[in-house]
Amino acid sequence: MSTAKAVEATQQRAETTTESQTADETVEQAELSKDDLFHILQNQRRRRVLTFLQDVDDDERVDMRDIAEQVAAWEHDTTLQQLTSDERQRVYIALYQSHLPKLDEKGIIDYNQSRGFVERTPLANQFEHYLAASEDEVREGASDADADADTETTSAETDDTASATTTDSARYYSGATALGLALTAMSWVGVAPTALSSYLATFITGMFLFVTVGVAYQNRR
Repeated sequence: MSTAKAVEATQQRAETTTESQTADETVEQAELSKDDLFHILQNQRRRRVLTFLQDVDDDERVDMRDIAEQVAAWEHDTTLQQLTSDERQRVYIALYQSHLPKLDEKGIIDYNQSRGFVERTPLANQFEHYLAASEDEVREGASDADADADTETTSAETDDTASATTTDSARYYSGATALGLALTAMSWVGVAPTALSSYLATFITGMFLFVTVGVAYQNRR
């Protein structure tokens, strides 16, 4: 009997040690390392899966097709109703083969691949801060893009105005030059009136002065 009791006591101590080691391992796995966090966040589709799961309670079962559809809609900036079958399928395959198994491996989700179900685990809470920061950056980026678009529009309008003014100026000066050349030619061949020939230089100078004043007035408008 003493031998049997000794064996039983040894087995109990071994079981206690095993349970203790298991508990220690569970504590160690209670948080992800920063390397694991950033590795998971490096991929946009994994970030979007985690964003989708933020509104899901721990241990609540979700159909992975619902996740794939929403991720595809975000990815193509459209609605679930407007998604094409190809857009759905591409995201579904990537999540099924790669991203969901990776999240399951790290303990962030419980993924039943054969049945297509996903359950969020408490480890997913570690990503909330990073996902919120990412959404803020997206909003800031959108604001910057809008500001850049407004600046480009204003610049384009300014360029159009300057171009129109330059075109008008060129048209005025071209007309004045053509008229001056015509009068000069008429004077050389002797067909211009005598009075005009006598004051040709003064007339041409006055004409260009008139054009210059007109262009200056146009630019001020």
